Amino acid sequence: MISLDCTQLIGAERRLLDHFYRQQGSRMRADNEGQLWVARASGIVAGLSLRPVDDGHWLTGLFVAPQLRGQGVAGQLVNAALAQTQGSTWLFCHPELVALYERLGFEHAAALPQALASRLSRYQRSKPLVALVRAQSSLASSPGNSTSV
Repeated sequence: MISLDCTQLIGAERRLLDHFYRQQGSRMRADNEGQLWVARASGIVAGLSLRPVDDGHWLTGLFVAPQLRGQGVAGQLVNAALAQTQGSTWLFCHPELVALYERLGFEHAAALPQALASRLSRYQRSKPLVALVRAQSSLASSPGNSTSV
């Protein structure tokens, strides 16, 4: 597994995520309202956004540089970012990515916050997407080790 430094971008650094997306030829954009996280090796190799929603977060914009896919980069970045959050984290993904997210502790979402439910409904008009959730009850809890009852 590749050694990474996973950190949140703050202030003027936030523009680095959009720059990374453009360098990779991705049409993704960093969320202006959320937390932005990157994984660095010699430079930025992955990024994601976490937007607050209800009592949790919505994970969007997860992108790993193509040459590093399959090396655990996404998992390291997601786990580092979510270790600093409270509540559940929801995401939408294409069906072929469900297994990746399940390995990271996500499962099919039986219910979504209203804001996400309406957004998913809109998105599903043009592409097949699956809603997933990872429950997390406190800072630094691990998937499957929830302390809530």
